[in-house]
Amino acid sequence: MDGKAEAGDSGTIRYPWEAPPETGAAIEVAPGILWLRLPLPMTLDHVNIYALDDGDSWTLVDCGMYSRKTVAIWETLLTGPLRGKPVRRILLTHHHPDHVGVAGWFMDRGAELWASRTAWTLARMLILDVETEPSAAAKAYWRAAGMDADIYAKRLTERPFNFADMAHPLPVGYRRLQQGDVITAGGRTWDVHVGHGHAPEHLVFFSREDAVILAGDQILPSISPNIGVHPSEPLADPLAEWLESCARFSTLVREDHLVLGGHKLPFTGAPTRMRQLIDNHAGALKRLLRHLDQPRTAAQCFPPLFKRTIDGGSYGLALVEAVAHLNHLLHQGAVTRAMGPDGAWLWQAAGDDIEA
Repeated sequence: MDGKAEAGDSGTIRYPWEAPPETGAAIEVAPGILWLRLPLPMTLDHVNIYALDDGDSWTLVDCGMYSRKTVAIWETLLTGPLRGKPVRRILLTHHHPDHVGVAGWFMDRGAELWASRTAWTLARMLILDVETEPSAAAKAYWRAAGMDADIYAKRLTERPFNFADMAHPLPVGYRRLQQGDVITAGGRTWDVHVGHGHAPEHLVFFSREDAVILAGDQILPSISPNIGVHPSEPLADPLAEWLESCARFSTLVREDHLVLGGHKLPFTGAPTRMRQLIDNHAGALKRLLRHLDQPRTAAQCFPPLFKRTIDGGSYGLALVEAVAHLNHLLHQGAVTRAMGPDGAWLWQAAGDDIEA
């Protein structure tokens, strides 16, 4: 086992494994827990899956994005590292397609889906909700956010993103998991905790027997999960939910916890990472408030939030995250907004809230 360490603001984040498993292979990260990795066709080019050994079968934590390539990889994994034993259960951390996409395929083969009610409802609804052109709500949202004119024009000609393009149909029927539940899997007893912000009712599992956390996207190293506002709920404040969840999880994690997240590498040093996740957004909000010394659209707020060039591939995620930060300040009363002549909201710091 090769590892590395990364100095944090007030501690050290350690990575026990420097490299992920090869496609079609697995790494045992704890007794009875295999780490698998599946490719994604996007900038964040992978998702981590964990297989928990239940003796005569497996429990999977998430299952990847559905495609013919992913199914072929799963066939290799099932006959290789998973030793021909069936997958009987999927623990779904949250509803995003890179985590739920193959669930229906496994369910057709006898697996049960265990998920939060919100995750199951959203996943099933979004898989069924196929759009061939942008909705009126989406177009209104983009205009109100001040989307770049060229990108807006291009999106009007494109087929929108659809869950159905990367998720197998999800059958009716699942087992609900919620805060405070206790389950058994992989020879362990797991306490179920629920986070919010990146996704509503995001499940996180804490082992009672050893220091293992199955964290999904709620606790990640080196990157912060996207916190976004979408056309379905344009005045939402997911950042408040995210910060509350991070504060709550900060009281649960320990230095020796091995955090098995949905992306990047397994790591220890979770208390440091939780402080970083909170501080990163606190700093972004301060920079944003200074930036709003004059009226600006959400799309004009990328520089203080991201401090890097936002290209076409990341523009959509950046836009929904900018709106999330602005909504948070609006709900706090720190900013005001007024509709501009072109239909975009113009946001500005409210009086004395501008920092020097």
